[in-house]
Amino acid sequence: MRSPYLLTMVAILASAPAMAQGLPTSVLPPARPWSGASERLIVAHTDPWITPAERAEFAATPRYDETRAWLERLDAASPLISIETFGRTSQGRDMLMVRASKGVTGKPIVLVQAGIHAGEIDGKDAGLMLLRDIALRGKDALLDQVDLVFVPIYNIDGHEAMSRWNFPALRGPLEKGYVANARNINLNRDYAKADAPETRAMIALLQRLDPILYIDCHVSDGFDMQYDITFTYAGWGRYAYHRATADWLMDRFGPAAKTALERAGHLPTIYPSPIDTREPTRGIRQAPEGPRYSTGYGDFIGVPTVLVENHMLKPYRQRVMGTYVLLEAAMKLAAEDRDQIIAAKTTDRASRPATMLARWKPAATPIGWIDSFKGIAFETYSSPATGRMEQRWTGRPITFRMPIIGQDPVETVTLPTAWWVPQEQTEVLDRLRLHGIQFEPIAAPRTLTLDRVRLRDAMVQRARDGRLPLKALFDHALVVETLPAGTIRVPSDQPLGLLAAALLEPEAPDSFVAWGFFPEILSPAPGAEDFVRAPLAEALLAQDSAIRVVFDAKLAAEPSFAVEPDARLNWLMERLPDRSRYYLTYPIRREL
Repeated sequence: MRSPYLLTMVAILASAPAMAQGLPTSVLPPARPWSGASERLIVAHTDPWITPAERAEFAATPRYDETRAWLERLDAASPLISIETFGRTSQGRDMLMVRASKGVTGKPIVLVQAGIHAGEIDGKDAGLMLLRDIALRGKDALLDQVDLVFVPIYNIDGHEAMSRWNFPALRGPLEKGYVANARNINLNRDYAKADAPETRAMIALLQRLDPILYIDCHVSDGFDMQYDITFTYAGWGRYAYHRATADWLMDRFGPAAKTALERAGHLPTIYPSPIDTREPTRGIRQAPEGPRYSTGYGDFIGVPTVLVENHMLKPYRQRVMGTYVLLEAAMKLAAEDRDQIIAAKTTDRASRPATMLARWKPAATPIGWIDSFKGIAFETYSSPATGRMEQRWTGRPITFRMPIIGQDPVETVTLPTAWWVPQEQTEVLDRLRLHGIQFEPIAAPRTLTLDRVRLRDAMVQRARDGRLPLKALFDHALVVETLPAGTIRVPSDQPLGLLAAALLEPEAPDSFVAWGFFPEILSPAPGAEDFVRAPLAEALLAQDSAIRVVFDAKLAAEPSFAVEPDARLNWLMERLPDRSRYYLTYPIRREL
């Protein structure tokens, strides 16, 4: 017998087709009416090349097999289109890339990907329409100066896990894919650690194509607002690590995309990442990004990268059309600015930054203001479910002054001359090789003065994206060591030196150690009997006055520690010199 709760849920789901966009209208805020010139891009229902989303009037999006079949039919119909596979997913599905080209080798490439978060699938359906119009409807001039490579579904396994309950805040399509891949790894947090086969395939594709522009299509979460199409770059451009490509994005891409979208009837802006969705007037956040993200990774490898974030509460039809307009504008601009972009990439890759920002905190005062942010009013009500006041967006347009909250530096690391990686750290070497970072083993032992890093207050964090991240403080000390033959030297003086720093500097938020790559360093050294350990600890206290001072202070400040013999003894044993070559010792050395 079904429970009343289950019957209610079934009733809600059953009502969704009548709503055409997913959940009942009582759940999502009211949609503002929209009509724009971009709607003229939609073909008639009798058109033989209508896309599946157009045929469904944007109430649904095609699954992987239907998408692939439609693209293969387009490939057969046009010499401008070709399809390749460039990898396989965790569940063994072919990852597809579609190249639109006039066959001239060596042309710069615009790379567009859709569905890295598989429920945010606007880019797929916009891309199918654009490919059709390039191949068959007279827009082939877009290929005169550049090629287009389009990945219609990045996270295919997540895409095929469609449900009406995935991404419930998105206004369409009716069924949406899941955010993560089949191993529950968020692929837009995986570029640095590269655990997923999908990520590894995309990194290899980026190296193969080396695009002059990389576009990653998403849909936002957050709060209601009037804007429909938003986009941004690594660190919102302001905090990018490579300046030349960031300046091109801010000075050229942003204005061109905004103009094209406005002409087509859309309302674009730079993506407003909210400080507090319950109080939008508190501001929007701008901050540096690490290479875990597509945009951050693009910044670290010197590829101009755009994150498209369509507004979740706009109807799917409106979002898809806006994406089409943005992608077409991007291709036109990339063709016009191809030499300028190539020069910017060359400049960034020739740069050798001496330092890298590793930690930051919100600035105490705004770094800027949007004087007339186009928001939506909301009211609050007492929710019997949460027991607190909740938001109810009214659909009424308002404007207000929006603060932009930037970041202040907390910790900046100085890059070493090189990093030394033990040859047994095969997982690290695999990732360095995958990313294209240069390194070389030594043929004979070498004695050097090196920076050795020890971990302090190490704490394993909540599981995330297939890993157990590690949080710690780090102590640096110079030591003289003889490195055995086969040890790997990774120089910082290379085009990807900044990416190497982001992965190998322990303080960096996306470093290998931060992602938990070295679990062995958390294992204490083998113990001994207390009748051996106690005299050793006593000798340490007698001979090291600095440790004695800290120990006495800890006894005074922590009564529970003072009365626990094992805790006292363990604390002292951890401070014996060279007691363990592994425990809480970062295995990678830094050559200053």
